[in-house]
Amino acid sequence: MALYEHVFLARQDLSQQQVDALVEQYKGVITANGGSVGRVENWGLKSLTYRVNKNRKAYYTLMDITCPPAALNEMERQMGLSEDVLRFLTIKVDAHEEGPSAMMQKREERSERGGFGDRDRGPRSFGDRDRSDRGDRPPRSFGDGGADRGPRRPREGFEGAAE
Repeated sequence: MALYEHVFLARQDLSQQQVDALVEQYKGVITANGGSVGRVENWGLKSLTYRVNKNRKAYYTLMDITCPPAALNEMERQMGLSEDVLRFLTIKVDAHEEGPSAMMQKREERSERGGFGDRDRGPRSFGDRDRSDRGDRPPRSFGDGGADRGPRRPREGFEGAAE
């Protein structure tokens, strides 16, 4: 059987008990079709990046699923019909993660692993480049490109032009 990570977003006006009832309903669909549900994480009520069906927040839930594809298709079909589920995403994985997911880890634990903020960028700060070595490109010259054209004349037919 295949291994999946499944995340779904439930409406913000549901209670936590109703979200748990949804999880139990979808667990029942998976087990009835020959699969099993491992870890279930409720990530809680979180803000959405953009409104989805007039909702600004949603309850996020992660499920680790081991099941045949037919069971997953049936669960996704029922989620698509449910008005309580705003969005869902299923990803096939090689192995389920051990321990809490990245969303459930505390901020300190994530920073110990090393985030992008603690990279060694070297002696220069952001945006500073060494501009002296341009290879075989000649130095740029600004302002002398139009010197041989002479004085500018006003455009013809332009109302603001001096005549």
